[in-house]
Amino acid sequence: MAASLLRSSPFIFTQQQPNTRAVNNGPKFFTIKATISSDKPVETTPATKHRRPADESIREEAHRRSFSEHNKFSAKYVPFNAEPACTESYSLDEIVYRSRSGGLLDVQHDIEALKEFDGNYWKSLFDSRVGKTTWPYGSGVWSKKEWVLPEIDSDDIVSAFEGNSNMFWAERFGKQHLGMNDLWVKHCGISHTGSFKDLGMTVLVSQVNRLRKMNRPVVGVGCASTGDTSAALSAYCASAGIPSIVFLPANKISMAQLVQPIANGAFVLSLDTDFDGCMQLVREVTAELPIYLANSLNSLRLEGQKTAAIEILQQFNWEVPDWVIVPGGNLGNIYAFYKGFHMCKELGLVDRIPRLVCAQSANANPLYLHYKSGWSDFSPVKAKTTFASAIQIGDPVSIDRAVYALKNSNGIVEEATEEELMDAMAQADATGMFICPHTGVALTALVKLRNSGVIRATDRTVVVSTAHGLKFTQSKIDYHSKAIPEMACRLANPPVNVKADFGSVMDVLKKYLLSKDLDSKQVSHLVAMKRIFRYLKHNLDIGFWYPNVDDFELTSYSDSDYGGCKRDYKPTSTGCQFFGKRLVTWKCKKQMSEFYFYL
Repeated sequence: MAASLLRSSPFIFTQQQPNTRAVNNGPKFFTIKATISSDKPVETTPATKHRRPADESIREEAHRRSFSEHNKFSAKYVPFNAEPACTESYSLDEIVYRSRSGGLLDVQHDIEALKEFDGNYWKSLFDSRVGKTTWPYGSGVWSKKEWVLPEIDSDDIVSAFEGNSNMFWAERFGKQHLGMNDLWVKHCGISHTGSFKDLGMTVLVSQVNRLRKMNRPVVGVGCASTGDTSAALSAYCASAGIPSIVFLPANKISMAQLVQPIANGAFVLSLDTDFDGCMQLVREVTAELPIYLANSLNSLRLEGQKTAAIEILQQFNWEVPDWVIVPGGNLGNIYAFYKGFHMCKELGLVDRIPRLVCAQSANANPLYLHYKSGWSDFSPVKAKTTFASAIQIGDPVSIDRAVYALKNSNGIVEEATEEELMDAMAQADATGMFICPHTGVALTALVKLRNSGVIRATDRTVVVSTAHGLKFTQSKIDYHSKAIPEMACRLANPPVNVKADFGSVMDVLKKYLLSKDLDSKQVSHLVAMKRIFRYLKHNLDIGFWYPNVDDFELTSYSDSDYGGCKRDYKPTSTGCQFFGKRLVTWKCKKQMSEFYFYL
């Protein structure tokens, strides 16, 4: 079994005998030593790698290869968090979304079959597939195929090689604002359609593709969305040639999100309700029409989303972070992360799981209120408008899943006000990121937990960024324009209008430099240096010497008012003369000359 699984790995090649008859004009082989279990050195040579036939695609290659592979892994639907004695289950090829009692379903894998291979085997297998173009393992999701949809044929998979997203070391943000040096941002938004929803949608649409080939009654796929789900669904359906139907709340998502399903050919319904209203309608419609439900009520999507957790462990060389902070709306994602971490622990890849934090907008915070009440009876809320529009959900479908994940990870729930999340977004952007408002919610949760001492300075912490900032440019424009009512926008950075002449530009730039913790003496130092370089370049015979800062020393500096004359710039035949209020004297060590500048 192990051999059949590894046969598809790009690292495994067929061993060949050394070419003992090689001549000078032929290929050269370099002998290397390898060690096997007996520790005896053996002679071997690099094997020749053969490309697939030129007229064969990577999908066709995978289909051909699949005939020689024997899969013994399986998965099925079971009621979520059911009693051990429960025997209710369904094939993944059945179209079913809830248990007989009306509860949520979960995808249950044959853990005993997976345990026949130890943790090191799985780590090596997953690592061998990262970043390759072998279909479908180049995807960050399908590189874990045995843990996702083990029985699907590779030919049925619909993938954009999603996943494998950047783990950004937030060095400056962590050190400057939190006193942390091990803070990371998992950029799930650097993906095919710009959000983490791609991870789940590749799985769901692949299964729909399989069902349609099996002649199951599926005409199209539908979803309710706050923006990102519809973008992912429409793109993957378009790739497979499957009709997609999208239910969107009118005027509640960004134009960048709205244009994605339109561009990908989805049938878009703009409804005068909120997300919860759209969700209710799509559930009623899919119960009557042969349209497959694509929302996270469908547990298939969570199988793809859980791979982000496995990916985090991979990127830390299978070391477990202390904290993982996830924005929460419909709440499937927090459970998906828990499930991914839990599977890694259960199958021996790691020995513990991180503590999870779910971060909600204060304008749509039913989970936070439930947590603060000590997990007493849950009550939905009427979600208010929030810049974190993708989590503007007051009645989350996956509330039970989220509570289960948080209880079993010793987790925490935090919230962020509109001003807090927007300030956090601006603060992160100013340190080199370009995040979405939802990531601002997660960063606000981090700041609060760090300030309260719950998260320590030395804790390795991962903040999950769920979407790309380019999807939310209008919110950034409004913030930096200070156009948001009743919000100070204290970190706004609007452009400065300035007259197009040298003196005006110099005035503005000096003011700017002084605002960057440079005192007036440092500014004068730097300005004078630039002027000296320009003067020396055009007026002195300095041979091959090019002046630099170390060649000069400041001999005098005065803040005195020299007549209050107007600052001006005048080119002359002998160089440049500058008139202003400050006199700075510089001495050139090599030329033994002094230069006087009024600044």
